[in-house]
Amino acid sequence: MLSYWERQSFVRYNHIVVGAGIVGLSTAIELKEKYPAQSVLVLERGLLPTGASSRNAGFACMGSLTEILDDSQYTNEDEIVKLYEWRKRGLELMRSRLGDAAIGYKNNGSYELIGDNELPTLDKLDYVNNLLLPVTKQPAFRLVNEKIAAFGFAKDAVKALIENTCEGELHTGKMLRALTDYALMKGVEIKTGAEVCRFDEEEKKVVVHIADPVRDEMLLLYCDTLSICTNAFTKQLLPDVDVVPGRGQVLITEPIAGLKFKGVYHFDKGYYYFREIDGRVLLGGGRNLDFEGEATTTFALTDLIQQDLEAKLRSIILPDTDFTIAQRWAGIMAFGETKQPIVKAFSKRVYGAFRMGGMGVALGSDVGRSLVGLINM
Repeated sequence: MLSYWERQSFVRYNHIVVGAGIVGLSTAIELKEKYPAQSVLVLERGLLPTGASSRNAGFACMGSLTEILDDSQYTNEDEIVKLYEWRKRGLELMRSRLGDAAIGYKNNGSYELIGDNELPTLDKLDYVNNLLLPVTKQPAFRLVNEKIAAFGFAKDAVKALIENTCEGELHTGKMLRALTDYALMKGVEIKTGAEVCRFDEEEKKVVVHIADPVRDEMLLLYCDTLSICTNAFTKQLLPDVDVVPGRGQVLITEPIAGLKFKGVYHFDKGYYYFREIDGRVLLGGGRNLDFEGEATTTFALTDLIQQDLEAKLRSIILPDTDFTIAQRWAGIMAFGETKQPIVKAFSKRVYGAFRMGGMGVALGSDVGRSLVGLINM
């Protein structure tokens, strides 16, 4: 049961956003900027964001050459360019809003390792550069094979090296901390440990049902608009949407003396990614080894993928270097039939933005802006 004071001050909002990741916080910020006199509440079921926003590799990722070519099998040129531009626009918005220093943004270089199987894709490098040129204003990709030896990668595994000129890196923790602080500064209210179980849309309001484990009852909040920004977990509230979860497993080494490379790296159509951070190597991926098993919202690690990641560290990335694994974790991404995010008005009061396709760092800020563009009070 609620007190008189609680009913007066804590249950009615103009806007409620579900999800305190990049998209959810960006949506809340945009709502506050569009409607500064109105109340905005963000609800997050965990004490920390639950999906991938705080558990990713810190890539300011636009897409590698082989990944874009792989996407071209399922979509047309116009959609590829629009999505690349969307990622670019979102990343620029995040950087301008928060500042590079606050999010640890750096241009230490971004590269793709090309193995024997990917060598034919080099014939399409000029084609993709020309396709993206209206957005990038410079060649997005260029061969830099002369750097392979300097980086220390296995020569028998890495046959070519492509520089991605439009990508960078950031510090995931600093970024999410800065985004949270910015939302709070704007007057957004954030409640964590608030699991939204369901919602009911009525004529003049939306009723949001939240589990309250302390009082052992359902807490009801009321709002004019509800924005669902829960990415891979969206089916719990919108069961009919085209969202398939994709777990991303990650490991990071202890610091390695004399590490030969900096920057961020992709290989195997973007299914693997690694970077230097604080003198360590962070490596993630391997979802393609078990698509069915990794299509889950369970935060867990599997021997199959963790052993594969370690093997690739030894055989490709650090062939002549001893290393020790310091940490392992997993994040949950969201995919669908296409790489396009879903940004949609489901009714005049219920909205959603989700399915970032593993590119939420780049997309999230502008996806939030696009969603709020659909909301009219």
